[in-house]
Amino acid sequence: MPFPETRLRRLRRTGALRELVRETELSARRFVAPMFVASTGAPIDLMPGVSRLTVTQAVAEAGELTALGIPAVMLFGIPDEKDAEGSGAWDDEGVVQLATQAIKAAHPELLVITDVCLCEYTSHGHCGVLAPDGSVDNDASLDLLARTAASHARAGADVIAPSDMMDGRVGAIRAELDSEGFSDLPILAYAAKFASAFYGPFREAADSTPAFGDRCGYQLDSANGREALREVELDIAEGADIVLIKPALAYLDVIAAVRSATRLPVAAYNVSGEYAMVKAAAAIGAFDERAVVLETLTAIRRAGADIIITYHAKDAALWLAR
Repeated sequence: MPFPETRLRRLRRTGALRELVRETELSARRFVAPMFVASTGAPIDLMPGVSRLTVTQAVAEAGELTALGIPAVMLFGIPDEKDAEGSGAWDDEGVVQLATQAIKAAHPELLVITDVCLCEYTSHGHCGVLAPDGSVDNDASLDLLARTAASHARAGADVIAPSDMMDGRVGAIRAELDSEGFSDLPILAYAAKFASAFYGPFREAADSTPAFGDRCGYQLDSANGREALREVELDIAEGADIVLIKPALAYLDVIAAVRSATRLPVAAYNVSGEYAMVKAAAAIGAFDERAVVLETLTAIRRAGADIIITYHAKDAALWLAR
């Protein structure tokens, strides 16, 4: 019925009424906290409040996250040495493998998701090995990514998360995991990872800036929403159990489209540049950090993400508990 009979403000009159009819709930149980693990701990200048952690520090941080009700961490490794193939990625004594073992031993209830990519481990900073002409060799990279996934599985990872954007890598990883007896281990595929300017702080954190060129040849063009759906469809066909969109905020339309297109769980990555912008604005008093972070994370949930990977996880969980 038209106004004045219809008055939508009736249900906004008090906090209790607003909570009663709230459509989207935000909970720490939806968060995944990214962690950078290295042999030496150090703050990350471009990401206030985030540091590279030693294995010992990562175990302690995992305990704090568990106590806040955050169910999972995602591990990124920074090796001491790099080479053209990124061989440190599948080293069973590598930093991610050691951190996975230590965290699972200390906090078995916490899910450990491991990022599978070569960019942190290669001397050239690209996500796969190079062909003679200097391009990234998609097919030659698949075996190395599969070997990395299997190494993480042997270390005790709960979920494998390939982020490299090579064509066919989900199928290659699924086949390798199955052949090694890890058929029950799920794959969280970075199905729609865009070639985004929002990754800048991450590259400092993970020491993964390409030595030449960029990643536009294998990551998605930021203008292409329909192509993102094709990527998601292909990853599902290859055996993905969860699909992820990265970044989150500039791609809420893609999150919503993927949510409509699949019944699989949908994850979104609230990336380093999105985090750094909030921190920088809050530092100069431009807005209330708590309010903006919770509004942002709620928007990602409202768009359709079941899982949110975010550097705000710890703070947001604290705020939600109050």
